[in-house]
Amino acid sequence: MTTRNELRQQGEAMRARLFGTDIPDPQARDAALGFRDLMSETEFGIVWCRPGLALADRMVCTLAALACVQRHSVLRRYVGAALNIGLDAGAIQEVLIQIGIYAGFAASEEALATAAALFAERGIKVPAQAPRDDALETLTTRGNELLNALHREGGDKGYAAPDNPVTGALYPLAIQYGYGEIWFRPGLARQQRALCSVASFTALRLENQTRKFGQAALNLGATRTEVLEAVIQTAPFSGFAPALNALAVLSDVLRPA
Repeated sequence: MTTRNELRQQGEAMRARLFGTDIPDPQARDAALGFRDLMSETEFGIVWCRPGLALADRMVCTLAALACVQRHSVLRRYVGAALNIGLDAGAIQEVLIQIGIYAGFAASEEALATAAALFAERGIKVPAQAPRDDALETLTTRGNELLNALHREGGDKGYAAPDNPVTGALYPLAIQYGYGEIWFRPGLARQQRALCSVASFTALRLENQTRKFGQAALNLGATRTEVLEAVIQTAPFSGFAPALNALAVLSDVLRPA
């Protein structure tokens, strides 16, 4: 059986892997007595070391959760960690753009500014993208196609119901720019975008959307374990209770057939 001391050692090794030379001095004063050990055991020794989800995908979920709940000082550290483990600046930006669909573009704007400051400090230049000027009709067409691929028979339920004149005042915009534009931006694999969505909705405590996008991730080829781990990964950053609520909502989706 693993001991708490072994978890701490495992956690400190993961800290070093993520933060490299940016890792705080292990002898530095705790924010509160024993808090560093608590984080070493739980966040780094257990959650970050769980099997079933690639390290880069864990980072995508972490960045999404932190950006959604707007923990910018911690987000800055994890942007650095993302670079350390091999995510490029463009992929990091795409996570922070995508969460704007869920948490608002004001959250994206602040998160992107936090990332840009670190990129500048490290001398990282993000390659420019060609202008995205597809016609609105194109956004609508491919947005609807992606919506069907993600949600299948559930794509027109709830607020997505085409005959709802109230939600219909806004939902076409979500189809065009949420599904038809942002999901088609380069820099982030589609399955990673699905896991980003699951993590974001978990962090925002939007349980219906968590369930819907958990199924969507499966429809795109993610495994049940990967969806499960995407939720668990958010726990140290946006709370264990929201993660547990999300897992409860996903129980039927994630049970083996």
